[in-house]
Amino acid sequence: MTPIAGELITQARIAETEPIIRPYVRRTPVINVNGQDLGVDSNNLAIKLELFQHSGSFKARGAFANLLTRQIPAAGVAAASGGNHGVAVAYAAMKLGVPARIFVPEISSPAKLQRLREYGADLVVTGQLYADALAACEAWAARSGALPVHAFDQVETLLGQGTVGMEFEEQSANLDTLLVPVGGGGLIGGIAAWYAGRLRIIGVEPEAAPTLHSALQDGRPVDAPAGGIAADSLAPRRVGGLMFSLAQRYVAGVVLVTDDAIREAQERIWRVLRVVAEPGGAAAPAALFSRKYEPAPEERVGVLISGGNTVAVDFNRVT
Repeated sequence: MTPIAGELITQARIAETEPIIRPYVRRTPVINVNGQDLGVDSNNLAIKLELFQHSGSFKARGAFANLLTRQIPAAGVAAASGGNHGVAVAYAAMKLGVPARIFVPEISSPAKLQRLREYGADLVVTGQLYADALAACEAWAARSGALPVHAFDQVETLLGQGTVGMEFEEQSANLDTLLVPVGGGGLIGGIAAWYAGRLRIIGVEPEAAPTLHSALQDGRPVDAPAGGIAADSLAPRRVGGLMFSLAQRYVAGVVLVTDDAIREAQERIWRVLRVVAEPGGAAAPAALFSRKYEPAPEERVGVLISGGNTVAVDFNRVT
């Protein structure tokens, strides 16, 4: 592990960050489910509903960790995002009275664009992919003096996302394995730093955006495809350098799921649990439903449903 990750992204520092952000974030629920109800050969599933977090995803934790622990200039903050990180930074900025300019690519979903507008951010839609929005954000921050808030390759972001692991352990202390969706790696990196090898952590990525899978194969962060149904949340060009050293040490493996498996997971979660997950938020359960990850008979498995910023359910239909 690189010195900066080893020294700055630790269980102790995550525990120090948690009370700072606690007044601004929700303690999201965990529901214990018999896997048979979801078509999974397991009796021991603990599902954490982080889509119930403020701004609709876990990203609010990292956003508040940045805005509450870093000095904010008069120009405010700037963030690039496929959608959820930008929504979270816009929400945090609104709550704290800070100007925010958010850069998103054209693939961002209408639900996320609407939330950004509702939170009052200065919204810039530019380029096809997250990498394009990031380049525009970095150029703007350099010109304006705004504080850039990186979606995943920033110490404070990782510390904030690590509080998901801290909270999950308090709610479900005896897990054997935890399935975590992966985009740029801020969530799985923070969670890995929290558990530090005390349980098995499995990353789940779309086949169309295998960022961590490719990095672990190559031994370093490398460019990977950035497509698929979850491209607005799980498809950066590559994983962050800070999280990668944590993943090498603490992540047991990565499984890849198809777009069809993610769609099926969204439908099954809604049908059985009456929870509306966005595609990226449904990636971890998709690994179970598609049997890309098969638990042992008595294995206790934790699953993160990480985001719910979608318009997948039409509530205007008249029967």
